[in-house]
Amino acid sequence: MAENIDEFKTLTDIVAKLRAPDGCPWDRQQTHQSLRATFLQECYEVLEALDSGDTVALCEELGDLMLHIVLQAQIAAEDGEFTIGDSLRSISEKLVFRHPHVFGSTEVESAEEVTHNWAQLKQAEKGMDESMLAGVPKEMPALGYSQEIQDRVARVGFDWEEDEGVIGKLAKEVDEFRKTESHQRRAEEFGDMLFTLVNIARRLDIDLEVALREANQRFYRRFAHMEEACRQRGVNIGDLSFDEQNALWEEAKREVGE
Repeated sequence: MAENIDEFKTLTDIVAKLRAPDGCPWDRQQTHQSLRATFLQECYEVLEALDSGDTVALCEELGDLMLHIVLQAQIAAEDGEFTIGDSLRSISEKLVFRHPHVFGSTEVESAEEVTHNWAQLKQAEKGMDESMLAGVPKEMPALGYSQEIQDRVARVGFDWEEDEGVIGKLAKEVDEFRKTESHQRRAEEFGDMLFTLVNIARRLDIDLEVALREANQRFYRRFAHMEEACRQRGVNIGDLSFDEQNALWEEAKREVGE
């Protein structure tokens, strides 16, 4: 076991050893792209730990995520691209620059003012010729991407003044969806409804990805209860009528909970 096992440098040394000529064949074989899928999986496992409130799991999953970060940096260092020190320097400089109210003389009175200043400083870093939305990764899940771009434009004041305005917009989008006949237009109007729902969630400080994951989990628990009830009663759920299935669903809601 390495000394100072709880230090960051110990992890970087271990990863460097794994990538060395006499290290691990699997680790030596990895590239930036080969790690992509498992990197994304680790991010989702961190989110799952956060959603469950399991701090023991969160501690472990953050460690797994750090391994991926250090491994990506080690690969980059070997290829002469950048080092983990470059990444640490970059984020440290960025944090200092974007917090002039902490590291400088700027004064702020609220978290909202900090957010507004953050958006302006970030735009100054990128230059005025680039859209403030350009930095949002297009490969994000669509709902998360939608929430992020709406949040960014809201920071510069492009937002509804009242919640009722955006809720009214949703009613309008639903009405347009109902009146649409072509498949293409129906898909477009459905997208507009989802986009407006994202806006409502953002304004009410609801994390849409979390809310949908929790809804999925509730559905899973309730349907699994329905299946178990059918097994105990010796019936096939697919042979039940819709009314019978719906009665089972209501039973599951009572037994499993909302």
